[in-house]
Amino acid sequence: MDQQETVTENLLSALHLQALEGNPLSANEIAMFEMFEREGWPHERRLAFLRERARAEALVESAE
Repeated sequence: MDQQETVTENLLSALHLQALEGNPLSANEIAMFEMFEREGWPHERRLAFLRERARAEALVESAE
């Protein structure tokens, strides 16, 4: 199994687990994770991106 197959399998497993937990990912979230893999983002960059995104969403919610 090559690295891309492993990544795809891992992503599919994660999507399945999210759905089982009653928290399926949206099409935009799936596309984001696929982009991380396709562009080879390191984990640190992914985490920084996700933290910033969560912070920005929290600011929008608190402003409403």
